[in-house]
Amino acid sequence: MKNKTIKGYPMLLGYLGIFMMMIGLIVLLPLFILIFYPNEASQARFFIIPGTVSIILGYMLTLINRGKETEKLERHQDAVLIFSIWIIAILISSIPFMLSGTYNFSQSVFESTSGYSTTGLSVVDVTQASHMFLLFRALMQFFGGVGLVLVLTSAVSDKYGMRLYNAEGHNDKLLPNLLRSARLILSIYTSYIVIGSILYVIFGMPLFDAFCHAIASVSTGGFSTQSASIGYYDSLPIEIITMVLMLLGATNLIIHIYFFKGKIKKSLSHVELKLFAILTLIFLPLMILSVSSMYTGNLGEAIRTGLFQFMSAITTTGFQTVPTFTTLPHFFNISVIILMVIGGGIGSTAGGIKQYRVALSIKHIYWNLRDRLSNKKTLHTDYTSRFGKEIIVTDQELSGHSAHILLYLLTLGMGTLIFTFFGYSIGDALFEFASALGTVGLSIGVLSYSSHPVMLWTASIGMFLGRLEFYVVLIALSKMFLDLTKKRVL
Repeated sequence: MKNKTIKGYPMLLGYLGIFMMMIGLIVLLPLFILIFYPNEASQARFFIIPGTVSIILGYMLTLINRGKETEKLERHQDAVLIFSIWIIAILISSIPFMLSGTYNFSQSVFESTSGYSTTGLSVVDVTQASHMFLLFRALMQFFGGVGLVLVLTSAVSDKYGMRLYNAEGHNDKLLPNLLRSARLILSIYTSYIVIGSILYVIFGMPLFDAFCHAIASVSTGGFSTQSASIGYYDSLPIEIITMVLMLLGATNLIIHIYFFKGKIKKSLSHVELKLFAILTLIFLPLMILSVSSMYTGNLGEAIRTGLFQFMSAITTTGFQTVPTFTTLPHFFNISVIILMVIGGGIGSTAGGIKQYRVALSIKHIYWNLRDRLSNKKTLHTDYTSRFGKEIIVTDQELSGHSAHILLYLLTLGMGTLIFTFFGYSIGDALFEFASALGTVGLSIGVLSYSSHPVMLWTASIGMFLGRLEFYVVLIALSKMFLDLTKKRVL
């Protein structure tokens, strides 16, 4: 007897159930900390309740697809599934914060969104938070940075799994097989975290702090176990380790693999690395010079501060070694804003517009000037360097990147404007929302526990858009709206 075929939104709900079960397991993971800190057992219920409920509800949803043949995803349903997974993960993971009684719904969603989006802006007082909550924040950044769907996707049929992989922002296919790609990415990031944790411990950081900071660095998240962030340790070796881990996290994974294979020349010729080198040569000396007025007669400290904050901004990690940005020179903060907007590499854990898009936009300006100044009506083919190969850049690709940048800048402007309604200067509002939209986490003091809910929701939406990127969200919302109006949901 032939099995009944299921398709459309009922099929999506069935697959969403699988992901809900796994999200429930993520929420339960912090309970392992009780092995080392059994005195925190009273807080276990904050995680057991949402984790267990998520697993049970997820299992019930999986029954929709049980014993049935599932069809391939329809056009744009991959975006709907990605969108739904991230929304549900954020909402379920906000429940432990609400159950603690310390945070309301807006604050809890803000913290959860900041974690999964690898932003690092926070309303949590880390000096009062338990190890269980601190570990949970680190784990959210790990799963969000590597990619929720990437980590969980082995549970989904491979007949459309690669489409989910691409829809979440993993544009470069590492291996032909999705499961092998997922395992490779996880093994690379996990290795960095283990090595980073060991190095932190060697240079004096407690083991728990070392593990959380290694995760936050590699995921370019920025959540810290200390209110003063990395600056709390006042250690040059720890800052160097952090900068290396941040840079690894913000670099395209293909480049890592080429390095491991000894193809160093190919990886160094990649257009993103060239842009990174140019940005370093331009902004780093200017930032050091700008901040040197605060370290009269101590150039070494100026270099140390300028270099760390340059790396923290461009990798979109958000760690700080300065007590506050409010006392820093205006030019320094303007430089940080520009770097946060540009962001890290495509195919990395970093946020921002992404260096590849910025590099192509700069090249596009040059190509336009070249064509306009050319005396001959010559048709030029435009190339860019990508992993050791010169590839053709099509008009369609350029228009797509240009549209993304325009959407990004318009959103940046709107978010900044909303923040100014609450009495903040345009400079402070721009700094804070650029940090949220770029999933950075550096703060000038605008967002806090006492912030108005409208500000927290504005920042949460910015962080969500910055992590999933605009087209996935817009396509998902458009697809659901059109299907609802056509009554194609069931």
